[in-house]
Amino acid sequence: MKEREVIVQILEKVLYDHAYASLSLKKLKVDGSIGFVTEVVYGTLRHYFLLQEQYKAFVKKVKKKIDVLFVMAIYQHHFMKVPDYAIVNTSVELVKPQEKSFVNAVLRKVFQADWIEPRGNEPKDLALRYSHPEWLIRLWLAQYGLEKTLEILEENQKPSKVYGRINPFSDKKEDLKDFTFYENECVSYEGNILSTKAFQSHQVLIQDRHSQLVVPELDLRSGLSVLDACASPGTKSQQIATYMDNEGEIISCDIYPHRLELINQLSQQTGTKIIHTLKQDAGCLRSDWLNHFDRILLDVPCSGLGDLSHKPEIRYHISPNSLDEIQQLQAKILEINVQYLKEDGILVYSTCTLNQKENHKQIQNFLDKHEEVQLVSEKTLFPKEGSDGFYYAKLRRKKKDMVKSKLCKQYMI
Repeated sequence: MKEREVIVQILEKVLYDHAYASLSLKKLKVDGSIGFVTEVVYGTLRHYFLLQEQYKAFVKKVKKKIDVLFVMAIYQHHFMKVPDYAIVNTSVELVKPQEKSFVNAVLRKVFQADWIEPRGNEPKDLALRYSHPEWLIRLWLAQYGLEKTLEILEENQKPSKVYGRINPFSDKKEDLKDFTFYENECVSYEGNILSTKAFQSHQVLIQDRHSQLVVPELDLRSGLSVLDACASPGTKSQQIATYMDNEGEIISCDIYPHRLELINQLSQQTGTKIIHTLKQDAGCLRSDWLNHFDRILLDVPCSGLGDLSHKPEIRYHISPNSLDEIQQLQAKILEINVQYLKEDGILVYSTCTLNQKENHKQIQNFLDKHEEVQLVSEKTLFPKEGSDGFYYAKLRRKKKDMVKSKLCKQYMI
């Protein structure tokens, strides 16, 4: 299919059928530049509300396909400076004969009109200017204040950046002189990192810069027994293995066999030898695991509100009700998995979201019920320089002589 035909199909699926842009891009073959398609798709998603506002003065209601056709055309006009005649000509080719004159007329009026963009800092102004739901703007304002909310919104509107992590187990050592190095083993690449020999030989793995900061909080060493309870696709499990020098045991769990296979493939490709995958629901208690693990990573399911640069469509899919549901699941996973931790063991709870109810307040509610667990540290990593927003809390289970255990058993099966 031609470039703009692909763009319209993807946007319609993402905005109206709750599909994901990255998966949709992989499925459709493009007759043209994949770079152009990617730019228009993600750029349009980041500015969707603002782009809609530009044509609303000229038409009351349009069909789904016409809506996505208009917004992707307006994105090309305003943000990419594509010539107007090229946009109009290619746009009218994508609609029915009886719709061509309508699309032509509306786009020409929009292109000649002044750009509409509210400059105030009221929630409704921010929601339109940064194309985020107003309820989400109000949530962040209440939790983080105006200055931090503006920083989050600004970062979410920037093109995402791909970071990598060096894999010490790789038997191939490519030249990394063109890579930029950060803390620990983190790297980035100015071009397409997926096309580099270092990535293709599994010497460099894709992992967000802030995501890489979670695993070190486990205080790992060789020979430990570690549970990664929500492990797929296995990137953090593999990182855990590097801190253990490939000695010890890592149990990596997921509820879907095909996602476990992703972990197994990554282990094989990267030379990781101590990961054992297991189909296991993190919300169901196993009595044979009680007091078994030295370390536990709970990279729990979350709303993904820290990942709106890489996945801008999340902002249109999520709702306040879905936040409540995910918080209940997180609380259940915490209650169950802490029971697997040995005395003096460490559990790290992490999310890729920016929502206090899933992060700090979730941990505080948990600690209020568990005297046998103490908070060692916690940190919110806000989006910065193309990195996603993350949160982690490092917890330690106290020794029995310090406190009487009050482990919750209500989920025993």
